[in-house]
Amino acid sequence: MANILVVDDELGIRDLLFEILNDEGHAVEVAENAAQARLARQTARPDLVLLDIWMPDTDGVTLLKEWAGAGLLNMPVIMMSGHATIDTAVEATRIGAQAFLEKPITLQKLLKAVEQGLVRKPLVPAALIGAGPSAKKDEPMAFEISQAVVLPPTHQSFDLEKPLRDARDAFERAYFEYHLTQESGSMTRVADKTGLERTHLYRKLKQLGVDLSKAKRVV
Repeated sequence: MANILVVDDELGIRDLLFEILNDEGHAVEVAENAAQARLARQTARPDLVLLDIWMPDTDGVTLLKEWAGAGLLNMPVIMMSGHATIDTAVEATRIGAQAFLEKPITLQKLLKAVEQGLVRKPLVPAALIGAGPSAKKDEPMAFEISQAVVLPPTHQSFDLEKPLRDARDAFERAYFEYHLTQESGSMTRVADKTGLERTHLYRKLKQLGVDLSKAKRVV
C-alpha cells in the first residue's frame, strides 16, 4: 500500500481517481489546487503524486519546477492533462516528472503508470522521506511491508429453490467476494483472474451489492 496524492481542479476526476486507487488498497489524498498540494506534500509525505498540468492558480509544471528547485522532488510525479502539447510533456519530464498521462485516462494506463512509479522508488516511512544528510548513517532504513490477509476457501451452499436469476446473483456474489478476498482487494488482479475488463467488473460488483471495503488490504 502507498500514500498517493491526486492534484486536479476537476472534482469528477479527483473522485474517480480516489475511488480507483482506494480500491487498489492505496491511501489517497486529494488536492484541488497548488496551495492544497503544497500542504499535502508537506503533511502527508506522499509516495507518489498524480499532478494535473492545467490548474487555475498555479499550473502543474510550475509547481513541479518549484518542488524540484526546493529539493522536494523526492517522490515520483506523474503529470496529467487533456490539452498539453508535446513540448509541455517534454518540459515536465526534463524537470523531473516520471511519466505523462493524457486525459481521458484509461484504467489500464493509470494503474500501469502508478505501478511503475512505485516500483522505481522504494516505499519509505514518511518520517524518513526527505531526511537527507541529517539522518543517522547507522540507522537502518525501514521499508514498508504490506501483508495481505487471505482467508481459506469456504464451502457455501445455494438455495436451488430460488428463481434462476436470484440463484445466479447469489452465486456470482459469492464468486466475486471469494476472489476479492484471495487477491486482497486488488481490482486489477480480480479482473485478470475472472476475465473481465475493469470497468465491467466495477459495474458488476455494484450491481450485485458486493461490499468492496471488506476485501481491502490490511497493513
